[in-house]
Amino acid sequence: MRDVLDRLLPWWEGDHQVALATVVGTWKSAPRQPGAAMLVGVDGEAVGSVSGGCVEGAVYELGQEVIATGSPVLQRYGVSDDEAMGVGLTCGGILDIYVERVSRADFPELGDIAADITAGRPVAVATVVAHPDVTHLGRRLVVRPEPEPVVGSLGSPRADAAVVDDARGMLAQGRTATLEYGPDGERRGEGMRVFVASYAPRPRMLVFGAIDFASAVARMGSFLGYRVTVCDARPVFATRSRFPDADEVVVSWPHRYVEAQVAQDALDARTVACVLTHDPKFDVPLLEVLLGEDAPDLAYIGAMGSRRTHEDRLARLREAGLGEHQLARLRSPIGLDLGARTPEETAVSIASEIIALRWGGRGEPLRETEGAIHRHHG
Repeated sequence: MRDVLDRLLPWWEGDHQVALATVVGTWKSAPRQPGAAMLVGVDGEAVGSVSGGCVEGAVYELGQEVIATGSPVLQRYGVSDDEAMGVGLTCGGILDIYVERVSRADFPELGDIAADITAGRPVAVATVVAHPDVTHLGRRLVVRPEPEPVVGSLGSPRADAAVVDDARGMLAQGRTATLEYGPDGERRGEGMRVFVASYAPRPRMLVFGAIDFASAVARMGSFLGYRVTVCDARPVFATRSRFPDADEVVVSWPHRYVEAQVAQDALDARTVACVLTHDPKFDVPLLEVLLGEDAPDLAYIGAMGSRRTHEDRLARLREAGLGEHQLARLRSPIGLDLGARTPEETAVSIASEIIALRWGGRGEPLRETEGAIHRHHG
């Protein structure tokens, strides 16, 4: 819903009825991830995408029906064939798409949810998308971190308790997925499917070293959806004009900045750190903090430099007391082997390594691999 919220909210505020189609499940080579959304809006306008063009026509027609009836529908779209080319997935994947009507009456909580998303406050929406009793379809819970109260109900205290517990765990991870329970929320049961959409603040990218490569990395990080911070101790280089794509530019010794961020619990398992200084007086103290025993387990820590710089850096870090298990977390030299030379090409190389690590990719040409193209974490 996040990707269509800017168009959805004005229609909701104007008390119009629109259809919201959301990808709630994917298998094989499905083109979009859970949470991808499409609107069938006012005057028949279509906004967003659920499959990159494969089934949008069929979803559009279904959305018009849902607007008319008010009854939500969970629809599965699979592999296309010669007779069903217009409603199938030529990529060979399978999508479950949940279509619901949205208006002030149908979704009264949307305004508060949109305010949370816009302000960067974490919020999750848990919606019943399948149930043996059709009257349960569309029931939802709005879940925020404790001690914030939960809004709504799925129909029973047992179901509410189970889903709230799971949704808060998923929200902490920024994870969106469909969960299955028994009709009354039984953990080992089946029949009730609940789609939990987590709207957590953007993950962070920390870029250390105000050099030309950092500007390209900051631009790439912003493009990938990260909240980018550039940090350097030299005020003449760490300026907003040199890093227009960064969300913030901080003038500070990098290791002191990270120590303060750790103390504020401002870094988490989605944070990536790119150390581009390749100057031991900056990067060694910084990496001591990032790789230390008390450091948070970041998603990615990469450091730029030649192989000689890398070996010298490792020696200095060992002298500082870091063990091999800590050094094993360091991605150095940073990036994948793409033959990159320019700052922009190097930024692509670094981004490629971050993406591969996140999704379990190997960085090989797809034509030389077999099996599913898209990997999904559970």
